[in-house]
Amino acid sequence: MGTAIDHRLRLAFTTAAPVDPVALAGIELIGRQGSNTGLRMRAVGGELADRLAETVHRLDLDNRELSLDRAHDDEEDLARLLLVSAWYQVNYRTPIGFAFTPLAIAAWENPDAFTLRRLLELPNQDMVADVVQQLHRAASGPLSALRASTRPEVCTPGPTFPGTRISADADLIVDGLLLDFKSTRHTGTIRQIEAWQLIGYLLLDTTDRYRIDTLGLYLTRRGALASWPVEEYLDLLGACRRDLNAFRAALNELLDGCTADIEPYDHEETVRVRRLLQHLAPAVLQGHCPVCARPLPQPLDARRVYCSRWCAVRAPTLRTKGLLPPAATHTPRPFSTTDSDPAARTRYSPARRQHPGLPDDATLLSITNRPRTEL
Repeated sequence: MGTAIDHRLRLAFTTAAPVDPVALAGIELIGRQGSNTGLRMRAVGGELADRLAETVHRLDLDNRELSLDRAHDDEEDLARLLLVSAWYQVNYRTPIGFAFTPLAIAAWENPDAFTLRRLLELPNQDMVADVVQQLHRAASGPLSALRASTRPEVCTPGPTFPGTRISADADLIVDGLLLDFKSTRHTGTIRQIEAWQLIGYLLLDTTDRYRIDTLGLYLTRRGALASWPVEEYLDLLGACRRDLNAFRAALNELLDGCTADIEPYDHEETVRVRRLLQHLAPAVLQGHCPVCARPLPQPLDARRVYCSRWCAVRAPTLRTKGLLPPAATHTPRPFSTTDSDPAARTRYSPARRQHPGLPDDATLLSITNRPRTEL
């Protein structure tokens, strides 16, 4: 259902792609099986694509003079088309999972009876109602206001990133705002993987084709829209790099040296990947936080290593995972022996506590309190 509502919201901004290109690829792919059932599913998929394109243009979904949503019956019919279209997308993204979709099950059970009408009967009413409800919520919220302030010409549906070594397609770009739709039921928090996903899209735009300057999330079940300027978002995630060209180049080099989604399979591969990560780690200048590479607050204190409590908490985890750069050790500012300010010597060279040595014949005893046992 997430794929269906994502597609419907994109169509509200622009109808440049009435049928999702991934769905079209899934329709084409299913016919390559050579079986009669596969050919039948492809034929029905072609009819579906034609019906969906005709419906989208007839309803004039990206017309800003009309509301984001349409009449309830029209939205239910459109929701069915989008739900079954999403199943064809599964065939392209994860062919193994496609065999368990209602579409594939119905087609293999009775290929001769598998028609577009039969296909559109497969989504149950609860699924359809869920998609329509999320759409109506969007029509009365901040997403509708964003739509009203833009034109279809500045919106890019399902942006892809050619030239990169991994396949990825985001949801929507609206005049420099990269927007990702999330239909999760857990609307109180943003998961780490979702936060990283936005950064991934930003960095994959290696040629700055989309001129992304803002990153955003829209929670479809809550009707909440949140967006951050790129610089602010990098701050929130504690990124050590701020130069996007350098950041993108580092990711590109990482993808050249590692296969995405494949873990190192032996010790030699693990060592090679670790060395690559060390090579790509940003250099942290003296007087800067080793976690986020931001300047430490002034005046410097010899005891201060991190710029904030948050970075101090993150540091042990990053160090355990080997993600803290080798140059991340903090060196206090040296003081001069001729410094006329006695306080400076105290601030930058605090006295060390002296521990007396133990005699050679000393015996160490445990002084841990132990509970007494009554016999």
